[in-house]
Amino acid sequence: MTPSAPAYRRLSVEERRSQLLEAALSLFAHRAPEDVSLDDVAEVAGVSRPLVYRYFPGGKQQLYEAALRSAAEELRNCFDEPRVGPTPPRLARALDRYLAFVDQHDAGFSALLQGGSVVETSRTTAIVDGVRRAAAEHILSHLGATDPGPRLRMTVRTWITAVEAASLIWLDEGKQPPAEELRDWLVEQFFAMLTVTARRDARTEAVVAALTGSDD
Repeated sequence: MTPSAPAYRRLSVEERRSQLLEAALSLFAHRAPEDVSLDDVAEVAGVSRPLVYRYFPGGKQQLYEAALRSAAEELRNCFDEPRVGPTPPRLARALDRYLAFVDQHDAGFSALLQGGSVVETSRTTAIVDGVRRAAAEHILSHLGATDPGPRLRMTVRTWITAVEAASLIWLDEGKQPPAEELRDWLVEQFFAMLTVTARRDARTEAVVAALTGSDD
C-alpha cells in the first residue's frame, strides 16, 4: 500500500509573515540589503513574489524594517530579567539569553547590527538605537541606579557596544570561545569597567559599594 502524502497545512497570517521575515533576515545578513530582491526573498521562503507584496505592499524597504523590528524585539527582551537576587547572576542570565539569540539567529543578529547600507534610513537607525537604550535602562535598573549621571550611563552604553562587537566577532570566530566562557568574560569586563568609573564618579562609586556590600 502506497503511503499517503502528508497533508498540506495552510499557514496562518502570522506564521506566513514570520516565514517571510526569517527568509529576509537570512538574506540581509549575508548580502547588502540593496543586493537583495523580493524575488530572492520569495525563493528562499518558497512562495511567489506577489505573495511577498501582499504581506509587505511597501516593498523591500518595508520588509527590511519589519525584519529589523522582529530581531530587535527579541533582543530587547533579553535584558528583561526579574530584579531578584544578586546582580552578577542576573546579568549573566540576561547575557545567556542574548548569546542564545545570537547563536540561534546569527543571520538576524548580523542583519540588525551591520549598517552602512543605502537602504538604511533614520527609521532603521532608530530601531537599532532603541535596542541599545532599552538594554541600558534594564541594566541601570539592575544596578539600582535611580539617578545614574552621565559617567555611569556612558559606562553602561559603552559596555553594551562592547557586547555587540564581541558577539559579532564570536560569530566570525566560529562561535569560539564557548558561549559560557564569553558570558563570564563579558560580566567580569562590565564590573571592571564599573570599578574604573567609580574612581572618578561618586554616583558610580555608590553603586559599586552597594553591589559589593561595602560602605568604605
